[in-house]
Amino acid sequence: MTNQPVPDASVAAARPTGKKTVAAFDFDGTLTSGGSVLPFLVAVRGFWPALRAVIALSPKMLRAAVVGGTAADTAKEMLFTRLLGGLPLRAVDERSVTFAERHLARHLRQDTRLRLQWHQRQGHHVVIVSASPECYVRRAGELLEVDGVLATRLAVGGGGLLTGNYEGKNCRGAEKYARLVVHLRANGLLGGGDDQPELWAYGNSRGDLRLLRAADHGIDAGLLGPLGRLRKFPRLADVVRESEARAQAGLAAMPTTLPE
Repeated sequence: MTNQPVPDASVAAARPTGKKTVAAFDFDGTLTSGGSVLPFLVAVRGFWPALRAVIALSPKMLRAAVVGGTAADTAKEMLFTRLLGGLPLRAVDERSVTFAERHLARHLRQDTRLRLQWHQRQGHHVVIVSASPECYVRRAGELLEVDGVLATRLAVGGGGLLTGNYEGKNCRGAEKYARLVVHLRANGLLGGGDDQPELWAYGNSRGDLRLLRAADHGIDAGLLGPLGRLRKFPRLADVVRESEARAQAGLAAMPTTLPE
């Protein structure tokens, strides 16, 4: 792991250094197309209650979309408070499972899914790091067979009822990287000195910027290309293309017949 602002452009395959390797994937817009928070709230509360809450908070949500940062954290938490506050955790967890399965079936991106599977075949430690609620991202992680899920946790009050507030911080920006460091340390993957894992990070928005900057290989999985906030990072399509070219070159170099 490194703190260089722009990663090395040569990222076709993990370096054969003997280091442990970690691959961290954002969820919304990276592993899946589009967002998942509003569809989840509709699945839990219904279309009309969700629409009324969005309209009531529209000035704050518009500002959040423009400014980002703590404004975005606050607006999302207010939306959760309106729609999830007072609901039983058990009921929300049950709907979260169904939602995750349906959402992945409809919106899983095949390019990032294949990249995730490539890391798994290499024996890398694969995690999802997301600002979306953990209650359904956790199930998505189970379906994708990843090694860990780090996402926004919802606070639970008395009687097992959700408060609608965050438990801790919204898992975006610097919090993504902080949560990943805690996870790696807890799993014995973060050594001392130079004994650090090689980190690949995949994201699509400014909320992933801190994580990608900290990675040895930060990859832009967004769809905006040169217009996106991550435009200084290598594009996912280019990384996949280069990886495939190297794989083909390796196959072409193999002998076609066995020596007698």
